Amino acid sequence: MVDIAANYREVLERMGEAAVRSSRDPKEIKLLAACKSQSVEKIRAAAAAGIRLFGENYVQEAEAKKSALDATIEWHMIGHLQRNKVKTALGIFDLIQSLDSVELARALDKEAKARGRAARAYVEVNLAAEQTKSGIPSNRVAPLLEEIAKLPYIRIEGLMAVPPLADDAEKARPYFRALAELRAELKPLEATNIHLAELSMGMTNDFSVAIEEGATLVRIGTAIFGPRGA
Repeated sequence: MVDIAANYREVLERMGEAAVRSSRDPKEIKLLAACKSQSVEKIRAAAAAGIRLFGENYVQEAEAKKSALDATIEWHMIGHLQRNKVKTALGIFDLIQSLDSVELARALDKEAKARGRAARAYVEVNLAAEQTKSGIPSNRVAPLLEEIAKLPYIRIEGLMAVPPLADDAEKARPYFRALAELRAELKPLEATNIHLAELSMGMTNDFSVAIEEGATLVRIGTAIFGPRGA
């Protein structure tokens, strides 16, 4: 049986060590438990251990889990969101980390307006322009933010990225650094509904490097829950 509480303590320790190495305050870095394919029992154990942010890749899977879990948990959409799922998604998720097009932004804005509350989101950036991944290329983020600035029912809180898969965490460092640099470049575009405070980057295999490069939120699955199916 996986000891989720012990895993969580170990990850927090490693996060703290990475923060200290980069002269950062560990308290400014949040942990999100990526719970794709994980059972309700494991998620409940993670919440009991103190985790409050959970991320899901699929709307339907999140819908089933949320109905069975404590309402104090905050749910983030970390997978690709189709426009035809926007209405359901905004009924489940507190924040969408995968906004990557003007069309999706407009759909979120329209549904959020109908609900009478702003939709919180990060812009997902496809740093390596990988054809198999969602996300918007770096050079198109500025025009996207300019359009989002016109949408009163969206609140952009940061950027998210998934670097190319690699067997060595150091290979991800240039991508994490690039996202941090992109955020700095985009700062002049901040508006009433755009504040790029968060950098969501880093997963089980590379979160220490991500923290060293400025991550404010890391998305951890295996290091918390163990391998899927375990």
